[in-house]
Amino acid sequence: MGILSGNPQKEPLNYGEVFSLWSYLSAAKGAYASYQTLYNHTGDKDLRRTIEEILQGIRQENRDVEEILKTNGVALPPSPPDRSVADVEDIPVGARFNDPEISAIVSMNVSQGLVACSSVMAQSTREDVAMLFGQFHMNKAQTAAKMLRLNKEKGWLVLPPMHKQVRDRG
Repeated sequence: MGILSGNPQKEPLNYGEVFSLWSYLSAAKGAYASYQTLYNHTGDKDLRRTIEEILQGIRQENRDVEEILKTNGVALPPSPPDRSVADVEDIPVGARFNDPEISAIVSMNVSQGLVACSSVMAQSTREDVAMLFGQFHMNKAQTAAKMLRLNKEKGWLVLPPMHKQVRDRG
């Protein structure tokens, strides 16, 4: 039996996996604090509900990644403090993110998360790590579809110029 056969939890993490798990957790902790702040700025109830779902997903992802890192003796990255809850009406209009901006930020972050999850899956030698990030990827893909639908319904989707002209190749 080789070193990479049998129970994946008993296999060593490679350096890339350790770095990716640690970096992903660090970024997720920062994103959590950012989403708490954006939630305070959000007026649209559908967007607020989506951010709540994202926050719940980040909490679960953090627990899952922390468990792997702790089990393998890796120190965890620091966590920023939780943000206070604020009423959007208490934030001055000129200092507040508006809903289309928030939706664009969230959509961009979700797309970056998809790329990050794909990278971890591609470099993993442990099946449990690859499968975990496959699950994260699937969840982010569903969130991306939800954000696209929300952006279209609310009129927040900013389209690039559409290419309609087709050259005659004949």
